[in-house]
Amino acid sequence: MKGHRQRLLLLMSALALATASCGHREEAAAEREPTIVKARVETVAMTPVEEVYEAVGTVRSRTTSILSAKIMGHVLAVLVREGDRVRPGQVLVQIDDREVQAQLRKAEAGWREAESAREEIERAIRAAESAREAARAHADLAAATFRRYEALFARHSVSAQEFDEARTRYQAAAAEAERAEEVLRSLRAKREQVLAKIEQARADLEAAHVALGHTRVTAPIAGLVTAKSVEVGMLVTPGMPLFTIEDETRYRLEVSVPESQIAAVRPGDSVLVEIDASRSAPLLGRVAEVVPAADPMSRSYMVKIDLPAEKATTLRSGLYGKARFRIGQRRALTIPQTAVLNRGQLTSVYVVEDSGLARLRLITLGKSYGDRVEVLSGLTEGERIVAENPQVVREGNRVHP
Repeated sequence: MKGHRQRLLLLMSALALATASCGHREEAAAEREPTIVKARVETVAMTPVEEVYEAVGTVRSRTTSILSAKIMGHVLAVLVREGDRVRPGQVLVQIDDREVQAQLRKAEAGWREAESAREEIERAIRAAESAREAARAHADLAAATFRRYEALFARHSVSAQEFDEARTRYQAAAAEAERAEEVLRSLRAKREQVLAKIEQARADLEAAHVALGHTRVTAPIAGLVTAKSVEVGMLVTPGMPLFTIEDETRYRLEVSVPESQIAAVRPGDSVLVEIDASRSAPLLGRVAEVVPAADPMSRSYMVKIDLPAEKATTLRSGLYGKARFRIGQRRALTIPQTAVLNRGQLTSVYVVEDSGLARLRLITLGKSYGDRVEVLSGLTEGERIVAENPQVVREGNRVHP
């Protein structure tokens, strides 16, 4: 029992000493003045911010040409490959033209034959016109003679036989004139047929020339070859794709915008665009087209945004991009980006109390608006925060603005 009392007295003495020691440290801390730091201080307030909708899409060339074969034949030569730059009219593929050359020679022979027939019928028409004129003159003379004989016969100055002979000659001359006219009409009809054959021959000749031109596939625009699906020796057929060429001087970003936001997007609007692969500052694009029909599966509209031509060298078709459309304004609690302190997964700011002391406070951030960021929770309007260089401030420091 006596030993137990001694142990209790020793424990009470140790506790008294510890309490006295803590009291001395608290007094020393109270006597130590907080460190003073100078920093820019800002009062948190609600500010108007642009309401933005972000849409993602793909960069594409504004002008893309897919070249296809227009005739059947074996490929003799392929003169370019992917990545080559081509100029308008440059030959890209040569297709075997022997069959087309044969068709061309046949068309030329048909045209020459038709031209010869036209010249022959023209000579025949000129001869028939001369014969018609002679027959008409003979008929006119026979008619005049018949009228004189008719008058003489009425006065009984000629015999009936002489009158009948004059009438017969008149009738024969009239018939000959009619026959000459009929021959001329027939020859003119044949000339129309020959002229039609000439037009057909010319059309065949032109078609053969066009087909011959199709054996040499040429570039329609200046650009970059982005796809090639033809090799030497292949048998190509009409409609078979051979190359894809895109204009590398003008690009656009094609994004999908849902029907709930499309009312705020109009052609001509300026849009901020970010292309991740280019690693450059955001580009200022312009809405060139809003496709009026929505995709029935996604209920979204295709919006085409023209990108600056001076940035074309950093762009390529297929790149991923984001467009930010301004769809209105709202008020939000925002602070400078420079006020945010990131430590691991925690985001915080230093709040300056009325006494001037800095207190670290965890916050939750929302969207960024240029050099400012929205605060979703952790701060209230009217509080003061360290707006720049929060790394130099420590908990409990006294902040002088």
